[in-house]
Amino acid sequence: MDAKIGSIDTCPPTHNDVGCLPSTNAVTIHTPTIPFNSSDSTLGRHLARRLVQVGVTDIFGVPGDFNLTLLDHLIAEPGLKFIGCCNELNAGYAADGYARSRGVGACVVTFTVGGLSVLNAIAGAYSENLPLICIVGGPNSNDYGTNRVLHHTIGLPDFSQELRCFQTVTCYQAVVNNLEDAHEMIDTAISTSLKESKPVYISVSCNLPGIPHPTFSREPVPFCISPRLSNKMGLEAAVEAAAEFLNKAVKPVIVGGPKLRVAKASDAFVELANVSGYAVAVMPSAKGMVPEHHPRFIGTYWGAVSTAFCAEIVESADAYLFAGPIFNDYSSVGYSLLLKKEKAIIVQPDRVTIANGPAFGCVLMKDFLSALAKRLKHNPTAHENYRRIYVPEGHPLKCEPKEALRVNVLFEHIQRLLSGDTAVIAETGDSWFNCQKLKLPEGCGYEFQMQYGSIGWSVGATLGYAQAAQEKRVIAFIGDGSFQVTAQDISTMLGCGQRTIIFLINNGGYTIEVEIHDGPYNVIKNWNYTGLVDAIHNGEGKCWTTKVRCEEELVEAIETATGAKKDCLCFIEVIVHKDDTSKELLEWGSRVSAANSRPPNPQ
Repeated sequence: MDAKIGSIDTCPPTHNDVGCLPSTNAVTIHTPTIPFNSSDSTLGRHLARRLVQVGVTDIFGVPGDFNLTLLDHLIAEPGLKFIGCCNELNAGYAADGYARSRGVGACVVTFTVGGLSVLNAIAGAYSENLPLICIVGGPNSNDYGTNRVLHHTIGLPDFSQELRCFQTVTCYQAVVNNLEDAHEMIDTAISTSLKESKPVYISVSCNLPGIPHPTFSREPVPFCISPRLSNKMGLEAAVEAAAEFLNKAVKPVIVGGPKLRVAKASDAFVELANVSGYAVAVMPSAKGMVPEHHPRFIGTYWGAVSTAFCAEIVESADAYLFAGPIFNDYSSVGYSLLLKKEKAIIVQPDRVTIANGPAFGCVLMKDFLSALAKRLKHNPTAHENYRRIYVPEGHPLKCEPKEALRVNVLFEHIQRLLSGDTAVIAETGDSWFNCQKLKLPEGCGYEFQMQYGSIGWSVGATLGYAQAAQEKRVIAFIGDGSFQVTAQDISTMLGCGQRTIIFLINNGGYTIEVEIHDGPYNVIKNWNYTGLVDAIHNGEGKCWTTKVRCEEELVEAIETATGAKKDCLCFIEVIVHKDDTSKELLEWGSRVSAANSRPPNPQ
């Protein structure tokens, strides 16, 4: 995929369509000249304009002495708002959440102490295929190539430690320490992030952002990312082989995976579902990428912890097409899926593999699914079988008056809270499993971090997602252990005037880890969580907190959060028994534990 920087075939991005396609009718775009030596013809302004052009209107970060001058130029850009976070890790998580909604995110930190702090969040974004621009304020350009030892380093005259760390978790790295190459390096980094759907690293020497340079003397022309194309012959061959394979099957199914996002193939997947008549499922990390109101949607396929009756249909099928799957130890429930390679078509973003037979490269998922839809016979057998065996879900046992609240009762009420105007953020832990069972109304967003699974991710991600999707009310489910890792940025949510509802599940420890391998290290010190949030609130901004111990209090809390306090950040601490977990976590934990404890192979 080529980046046409300064092409005349350009158009501004809208919504998630960062990197628009070239127009067939070329239109000359006249960009105004900025007088050289003007304060506008600077690296700092160019970088700010580029961020706004690709869809970033909020940048998350922490100020530090190496990035202060750059921050002056970023905040001077009318379309760009700097959101200061409590620490760099949360700034990175916020940029991750922002990218999930907006299509691209950005954060800015200082050299090494900030860069290495944000690194964990960048790794998570890399694992989830999110375009994220990580900007670091670097050392003065005169210090490169000298033998000087700088602060914010490990005490050696080597400034490359931070760069080396970022090389494995970003798809492009730009160290901008001279103005001659700055324009090209910045543009290449940002366009590469969009093309590859991965994070990039841009280090800008602290003395460069405000210096005028001729390369910045024109307004930057909007990016125009040329579309990737499938190999036509390979596409035709892949479609022919897949159609032959599926059309002779008796009860085929299709399953959506998390790489539908990076392939931008969700619409093509739904088109295939509409035409084929096949039963439709999603892998857990693809929840929210396929509309659950689809008439043939049968739920989440997650092996032994799938939603009711879904695994039976998928695993008994004589052919299954997986679009964009990731089969790791977590998604495979400790490598226990009952799938057979000879029955599977695996469609990755640019590759198709047919069972034990041929593989086809340079075939884009979106093109393949759309073309395949035109070649398949209508076959609703698997969905008809699902309807025959399906039994509607029951309801939790009714609570006695003032009985201690159970988690299954909590989520029965949460289900009624969801609408197309809400979005769900599920933290790593039992919230994975409880939220997976929620039925998402049309338009309801859903995000969680399954591949990387970093506890504490959801606090920053909730901040970023809510800032990017202000038309939705975010509902976050966070365990007490995870919350203790990143709690500070509740402060930033309040500063931004966000109206998120946070359900803090207080069960006294790391419950997901208890079910994998228990020990005293999984018990944590209890906090007064509502008291902490009240202290952070400190009378500034709109905030409402409450503790919930029984169903009656829960009902009252939800009514208040959606009524009198609908314009507030609402923090609801839900106190439950330490052993109150979903049945899915109990099953999943035992299987993952077995996978983790396999003895070494004989030498």
